[in-house]
Amino acid sequence: MFRQNIFLKMVLLLVLLLVPILILYSVSTRTSTEVVREQIETTNLNQLTFLMNQLDTNIEQLSMFPVLLSYDPYIREFLDRRPVKLFDALNAEYRIIEKLSLQSVSSGWQNDLTLILPQERREIASNVFLQATDKDTTGPIYTRWTYMTEGTGDKTRRYFVREIGEPAKERLKESAQAVFRVRFDMANITAMLDAYKNGKNNDPFLYLRGEQPVPNSTSSAEKTQQLVELLNGGGDLKPDTGQKLMKLGNDQYLVSYAKSQQLGWYLIDYTPYQSVITPITKQRNFFYAIIGLLLVLAVAASFLLYRNVQRPLGQLIANVQRIKRGDYSARIRYQARNEFDYLIFQFNEMAKQIQLLIEDVYAEKLRSREATLKQLQSQINPHFLYNSLFFIINSAMMNDKEAVVQMSQNLAQYCRYTTRVENQLVALEEELDLVRHYLIIQNLRMDRVQFEIDVPEKMLDLKVPRLILQPIVENAIVHGIGRSPDSGMITITGKQDDRYNMLYVEDDGPGMSPEALRELQVKLLQPMSEEIGCGTWNVHRRLQYQFGGQSGLSFEQLPMGGFRTTIKWTRTGTSEAWNHQDGGFE
Repeated sequence: MFRQNIFLKMVLLLVLLLVPILILYSVSTRTSTEVVREQIETTNLNQLTFLMNQLDTNIEQLSMFPVLLSYDPYIREFLDRRPVKLFDALNAEYRIIEKLSLQSVSSGWQNDLTLILPQERREIASNVFLQATDKDTTGPIYTRWTYMTEGTGDKTRRYFVREIGEPAKERLKESAQAVFRVRFDMANITAMLDAYKNGKNNDPFLYLRGEQPVPNSTSSAEKTQQLVELLNGGGDLKPDTGQKLMKLGNDQYLVSYAKSQQLGWYLIDYTPYQSVITPITKQRNFFYAIIGLLLVLAVAASFLLYRNVQRPLGQLIANVQRIKRGDYSARIRYQARNEFDYLIFQFNEMAKQIQLLIEDVYAEKLRSREATLKQLQSQINPHFLYNSLFFIINSAMMNDKEAVVQMSQNLAQYCRYTTRVENQLVALEEELDLVRHYLIIQNLRMDRVQFEIDVPEKMLDLKVPRLILQPIVENAIVHGIGRSPDSGMITITGKQDDRYNMLYVEDDGPGMSPEALRELQVKLLQPMSEEIGCGTWNVHRRLQYQFGGQSGLSFEQLPMGGFRTTIKWTRTGTSEAWNHQDGGFE
């Protein structure tokens, strides 16, 4: 009876949750439908406006061509000082044609550039097939873009033309010294309309009252003509951009328009209005159907969820919380009569085992990690000890007392440090002192090892594992300086950021190839091998054991030559992961 009451409450709660959602959706869907419709309409207008801006940009670029030509030094020289000799005149004309052609092809649109000489009744054009006529050398100068046609029938050519005179104040060609003309064919605009229409359910065209429209190549001539007649009889299109709902036949269309600032023509685009609304209506009906189905499925799922999952899962969660609080005597005494019975049984067994083994396992884990760190440290063998002792013997035989004393003192400090194992963590300053002794020893032996240590003072007190820096310096000497007689500089620098402490060990040796560098980085993640070396591998693993995260080693070839090893460890890793009292993990 109690179970049934809970189930009924869950169903009632579900209904109370879904019904308001349905009511809210019914109210909001009308608003959202309007918003989506306006958004679609705005998108259509924005796309049309963007196309118009592209068109105006190309036309504006063409508008500048006559101005640029009027200031061209070759053309100015030709107009001011006409060549007398035939050869010079032909050569000058050829250079001007070349200038016009280069300027013409600099535009993405096909166009013709022409230098008209009204006094001589001729023209020099980028298109060598153009011939001068009386119409070209007389009449007004078209200082604004002007729509013109040539030919009749199928050979009719439609284009826009713009001109500037020389001098600029002249308005008639007959009075001008020269006229610079640019014109482009309507095919350029048709190509842009085709690209805009591709894949869309619309039909753009260019329109001006009283002129024949410029359609796209696949335009519906009948609908375009109907729309043009409505626009011609419907007054001006105001403002410069906007939208109207217009009826063509039995269908309603959304007509968007944008005015060209360069031409004064309108770019018109129309699309069936029903195609804008239909997706919204289908989506709304589909949502209602899905909500009804979800309501039925949710009631059934609630019943099954409560009976088979909710109650046994509640028992599991409650007892897990008890174990989390440290009560390892927690046991589940509930029979689910399904797969949860096995899970409950295993939970009880697990809790029993945890209660018996938690302290022993935890303590063993601490001892194991401590032993691992000490074992890794003990593998670092300063193999150069024998060479140092032979150096002392040879120096003594040569009565070089100063070298013997200096080598012995530094070797003694080095050995004293490396043989101390009571503290696994030391201050970074002590590690740097060890490296300094080590480098002095190497300098005595090789007589060409120089070094520089530049670590910020605030990093000197940081706690790091023992012998974390010396193996890296040793590798820099053996594999860097030792491989080139011209190198001998070791540089150690320190740096900190918000997350990491970093030490950089650089040498001026020959470095290694990019392939070898990638292979070395990969081997750090694999078990230790002779190829990478015990010291390098141990340092990387000890940093990961000690600090976790992205701690470890990385390598890079320096741009100016040489090799850099980066030792990186987290700034919080030491204080959180290491116990200074017993040298183990907390």
